[in-house]
Amino acid sequence: MRIIIAFFATVFLAAMTFAQEESASPAESTAPTTEEKASATVEETPAAKAKEATTATTEKKAEAATSPAAAKKEAATATAEKPAAPAAVAAPSGKKMSPEAAVKDNENRWEASYAAHNISVPQSLMANDFVGVYWDGKVMNKSGVISEIKKDKDTYSSAKNEKLAVHSFGPNVSVVIGTAREKGTGKDGKAFDRTFRFTDTWMLRNGQWQCVASQVMKVKG
Repeated sequence: MRIIIAFFATVFLAAMTFAQEESASPAESTAPTTEEKASATVEETPAAKAKEATTATTEKKAEAATSPAAAKKEAATATAEKPAAPAAVAAPSGKKMSPEAAVKDNENRWEASYAAHNISVPQSLMANDFVGVYWDGKVMNKSGVISEIKKDKDTYSSAKNEKLAVHSFGPNVSVVIGTAREKGTGKDGKAFDRTFRFTDTWMLRNGQWQCVASQVMKVKG
């Protein structure tokens, strides 16, 4: 009887051991599969795909920025933003002159017109909206300046500019700082030698430089 009981006990233990090994085997075989699925899930998430797409787009943009076409476009943009150089204009003689030469020529003709009592020159050079401060402090418009020139009865032996400095502020605006010297005899018969310092502002309008503002002060005589 004891032998039979021992035999059944041995068989029972063997069966339990075999059952445990069978149940453990599927768990072990499924572990790698679970890990592979987890890895695949991480790699295929929307965030991972978005990151990959962003990286590719950035690389393409960097490549496009260094391409010859991009370089040409950048150079063209820089050229367009650069201020245009002042254009040459025609002088009364018909010759094309640089803006600096044109306003200097205007200043010299204007000063010489005083000696000749020729009001047509300042009339053509002053803008209709001209405003200026005369050497005695009067504020005058274009008609006021012309009126003062008409009143001048002095006799001039010379009237010319001695120093002219042109300062350009863009293609259409120039400021001239200069000194004018006038010699001659007044209506009272007395000789005079006068020196004036002036600041004139010129604007290019319809292809012609016009004086829009002026300030004059007497420094001698």
